[in-house]
Amino acid sequence: MRFLFKTDYEDDIRLVPHSGYVVSYGVLLALLLAAPFVLSSYLVSQLVFVCIYATVGVGLMILTGFTGQASLGHAAFLAIGAYTAAYLQQYNVPFPVYFLAAGALTGVIGALVGFPALRLQGIYLVIATISFAFIVEEILARWESVTHGNEGMRVKTMQLFGTAVSRDGPSFYFLCLFVAVVSTLAILNLLRSPTGRAFVAIRDSEISAHSMGIHLARYKTLSFALSAALAGIGGALYAHQIRFLSPDQFNIIQSIDLLLLVVIGGLGSVHGAFLGAVFLISMPQLISLSKGFLPDVIGQAPGLQGLVYGLVLIAFVMFEPLGLYGRWLKIRTYLQLFPFYRKGLFKRQKSFTKSDRLR
Repeated sequence: MRFLFKTDYEDDIRLVPHSGYVVSYGVLLALLLAAPFVLSSYLVSQLVFVCIYATVGVGLMILTGFTGQASLGHAAFLAIGAYTAAYLQQYNVPFPVYFLAAGALTGVIGALVGFPALRLQGIYLVIATISFAFIVEEILARWESVTHGNEGMRVKTMQLFGTAVSRDGPSFYFLCLFVAVVSTLAILNLLRSPTGRAFVAIRDSEISAHSMGIHLARYKTLSFALSAALAGIGGALYAHQIRFLSPDQFNIIQSIDLLLLVVIGGLGSVHGAFLGAVFLISMPQLISLSKGFLPDVIGQAPGLQGLVYGLVLIAFVMFEPLGLYGRWLKIRTYLQLFPFYRKGLFKRQKSFTKSDRLR
């Protein structure tokens, strides 16, 4: 088992704690770079979706996992980024310009949404974000001069530096992988900064954070803006991957899926965003494969996927609140301590209920 002896403050905020991370992540990156040349086009397309959803999930993790602000309206930010890219593409705007414009515009809208929601918490904040998602969906359906309404909008093949980048080729996969890696590294560095520590302090206790001089309104708004900007960047890539946009693609179910991504992947962990993205992409495929082994009454039921998602969520909330990444940490610790593993090592301890309510 590896022990880390920290003798300097920089040891606590180092991006890579030890050389083992360099080796493991280097091997993983090498496998991902080789994937387009050894896997089928279908599996590569699924990896593209994983990269896109991981980018959006990392942004939502900043808001929900690290700042503690629940949101069920992130499908709206995804839609704004996608429609911004598709609209500017019609006027032959270069990809780097409308890609950055999608992130910037979505970030500004996220800040505008986050500012009036500063005094809301818990279920009230969830209701506010749901209302925002419904408003955006209605605007997309009725603003026909820009979005083409319910007829939908087609997205042309991406042109990058004068070269066509098709979603079926390895170039688009490498682009999505690059965006996911850069977004992750940016967020990891942000979390090591005073801004990231302020986010975590707000999540743990707003009153304690305020007493330490943290400006709650500023950091909450910044969290909304960063989360929305990453969702907009993911939306621009998402538009090129699906090639056709319609308002009903960005409904409340999409927002619930994104929230499931961070909850099941593991709240408060950047790794959880990637594990949640893998879960979100692979579960429909596994459900489809299992239908042949189920009775027709169950296998052909229209709500089977929603039922499975609900059962999985309940199971994680009851038995593994830390999500897939939390389960992996326990398995890793078990293997490191074997055969000296102590029973009940991860048993949850009873604790007093914390409350920030002023009496």
